[in-house]
Amino acid sequence: MPQVPPPRWTEDRLSEDAAEAVLLFRDNRMQEPLEQYLEQFDIFRGVIEDLIERTVDLAGIGDQAAELLTDADTLTSVRYLAGPPISADDLKELAGDISLAPTKIRNDPVMARRIVETVLLGLDRIRFPWVSEDREPTDAERETAVVATAAMIATQKLQTARRNDAKEEQEEAVAAALRDNGFQQVRTRVIQNVSHFPAIGEFCRECDFGGRKADLVVRLWDGRVMPVECKVSNSSTNSVKRLNNDAAAKAETWIKEFGTATVIPAAVLSGVFKVHNLESAQLRGLTLYWAHRLDAMIDFIDSTRA
Repeated sequence: MPQVPPPRWTEDRLSEDAAEAVLLFRDNRMQEPLEQYLEQFDIFRGVIEDLIERTVDLAGIGDQAAELLTDADTLTSVRYLAGPPISADDLKELAGDISLAPTKIRNDPVMARRIVETVLLGLDRIRFPWVSEDREPTDAERETAVVATAAMIATQKLQTARRNDAKEEQEEAVAAALRDNGFQQVRTRVIQNVSHFPAIGEFCRECDFGGRKADLVVRLWDGRVMPVECKVSNSSTNSVKRLNNDAAAKAETWIKEFGTATVIPAAVLSGVFKVHNLESAQLRGLTLYWAHRLDAMIDFIDSTRA
């Protein structure tokens, strides 16, 4: 029996589905509770106020580095003293041969001071003008710095939580659709060759598939395997990174590793995507489905039955 090819959508169909995904994204985004942001803002406002007070308006931050940085929220606040803020990964590279683990910081005051000094090299002079001018801040300057920094952290925390929650919800929706249509979820594994594939009618989650992580790996009814990436994008610019630079790049790797007769790389999408980026991903071998139309994925899977 010849293998059923995966669907390839026309430009009109991609435009229609992308437009519907944008509308759903807008609805969900506007319904997002303000309380989550305010909660994070209040937490970090208190942390930053305490940081400034304990260090005498940041003048003594280096002397207290080992004590301060062992607290996760304070460490985050210190990273946000820079303009723009320094990510944890970037800080490790910039400071050189450091660890941000609390026990390591506590036991190595020299390293802790180096972390703080690295951040202070990029200190935001707009939010903290008094530090570089070697003077005490005015009450207004101190309040502005606290509010602005807390708002930056709260915004980033909310955006990260939003992405993580949306991705987890999307992965669970795909898994539920598979289970509802006769598939059995099995243990996570490292898949280096065909002998490691799940059995026909099975799927696993968060697998190393041919050296790249796949959110789900599905063994279709005709024996082929479908690694699935779940991608949520909150902007057309962001979609390039998530779809073309990540999912489509993985698709090319998997096709090269296992061949088109064996593997059907797929992505389940929600949010904002440009049509020409969707078309580009399709040309690179990625099969596209939408979170709001998982029935299209199930229809294809059902078509692989003998």
